[in-house]
Amino acid sequence: MTTSQSRPPAPRQALTDPVRNPLDAPAPVRTKRAFVLLLMTLFVPGSAQIVAGDRRLGRIALRVTLAVWGLALVALVLLVANRTLLIGILTNSVASLLIIVVLIALALGWAALFVNTLRLIRPVLLAPGMRPIVGVALVLAMVLSSGTLGYAAYVLNVSRNAIGSIFSAGPAIDPVDGRYNFLMMGGDAGDDRTGRRPDSLSVLSVDAKTGQTAIISVPRNLQNAQFSEGSPMRQIYPEGYNCGDECLINAINTEVTNEHTDLYPGVADPGAQATLEAVSGSLGITVQAYVLVDMEGFAKLIDAMGGIRIKAGGWVPLSGDMVDEANGIHGMPTGWIPAGDQHLDGYHALWYGRSREFVDDYARIQRQQCVQQAMLKQLDPATLLSKFEDIANAGTKVVDSNISASQLGSFVDLAMKAKGKDVSRLTIGPPDFDASFSTVPDFDQIHEKVDQLLAAQSEKSAGAAGNSGMDDSIVQPGTAAGPVMAAAPLTQPAPSPTASDFTPVTTTPDGEPITEEMLNQFKREGNEQAIRDLVATNGQCRPL
Repeated sequence: MTTSQSRPPAPRQALTDPVRNPLDAPAPVRTKRAFVLLLMTLFVPGSAQIVAGDRRLGRIALRVTLAVWGLALVALVLLVANRTLLIGILTNSVASLLIIVVLIALALGWAALFVNTLRLIRPVLLAPGMRPIVGVALVLAMVLSSGTLGYAAYVLNVSRNAIGSIFSAGPAIDPVDGRYNFLMMGGDAGDDRTGRRPDSLSVLSVDAKTGQTAIISVPRNLQNAQFSEGSPMRQIYPEGYNCGDECLINAINTEVTNEHTDLYPGVADPGAQATLEAVSGSLGITVQAYVLVDMEGFAKLIDAMGGIRIKAGGWVPLSGDMVDEANGIHGMPTGWIPAGDQHLDGYHALWYGRSREFVDDYARIQRQQCVQQAMLKQLDPATLLSKFEDIANAGTKVVDSNISASQLGSFVDLAMKAKGKDVSRLTIGPPDFDASFSTVPDFDQIHEKVDQLLAAQSEKSAGAAGNSGMDDSIVQPGTAAGPVMAAAPLTQPAPSPTASDFTPVTTTPDGEPITEEMLNQFKREGNEQAIRDLVATNGQCRPL
């Protein structure tokens, strides 16, 4: 027998291979082959082409696949070893644009591979009943693969645009005494105003390593605010912002915006910067950056999140128009937020944080702190992914900041560390100081209390047993709002309320249920004192 006669015919081998040539294969084998090729393209793009189609195309696709897997592995290593660097890459404008382009290219390439795989499957060879099933499977596989990459590119592009709209291009900031201090301002920016008037001032002091956070609330009616050293406003008010009863700390923004912008050449928002300097000097700490939230747009942000959930200690009015400005008396409330567990949309959350009728500013401050915490607690990954575009678009209309976009990665990482940790609080007013304290403040005493608060935070971050062990999620009038007590030394903190102590006031002292009609009837009768007695606990609040 000759050598040529002993070799099997090559063409016949190719024709009998059901993977590369399914023509002679039985129907069940063709169906199985179709699903195997789809799965190969889904999990190892390019592998289907190597075994059943254009090997050159398959090799190119497989190299790209292996390169992407390698990059994904590097990203996972960074997520564990250096999360700040990974987030910094994702938030960098140039790097994120490059990633977006790559994601789009990969999505299109993957989709092209599925189209090529469909050609390899040759649907006309499948049983008629299997053709639509394979078609649906291919569409689902394309959605899972190319669709996911396309959505990732879209989300990254939305976040990139939002970052560019909200954050500055200025230099990065360094921690001071191991902490970042951010001034959070909430105010109005109506058409009849030049510059926002901050109705809410809070400093978030965050440990630069652990994310341990303290909130220091500054009342908007604080008088004689001290400007920090080096502030241009010290040229005008060297002894503090002491031009009379109208010189409240929340008026600095408007005054500087209207009259003293020349003192801040090159500063994007002189009013906000001057307010930051006043808060720094008054608290005795260095506040490095500010975040300014427009309160009307704030409602849109909460709506985008799907609302917030809180436990309210007392009824809160949605106040009507002012009818007696001298005595601060409003007309009939347009509605009420009841005591108890509530799911608030943006409109009602805004009113819940801003209403101060029948109570003082300090009850409002406590509610504002609660709303802030509820937002942080409920802004989880699932909410972000499902409502990302709405949240990002609302954020660009709501938030302005001088935080450098180049440093956003490290701050996002810090926020992730802070999530779930107890938040300590101090208010420059009740319950930590007397109600009259903001009119004639003792700044040495303020500095001492702030120093105590941050010292306790440092001990907590280091794992020392210097914490009072309180449930910091509760704000209750008449008790200390954090590990720093207004009337007790740091080493012997006064007892603080726990969740079981916090009972919403839903009935009168006689046990009659409080209703909206009851409160409105007292209003119609002019019996505002009865309403004050029934809603006195509306500063109590806890996020759910």
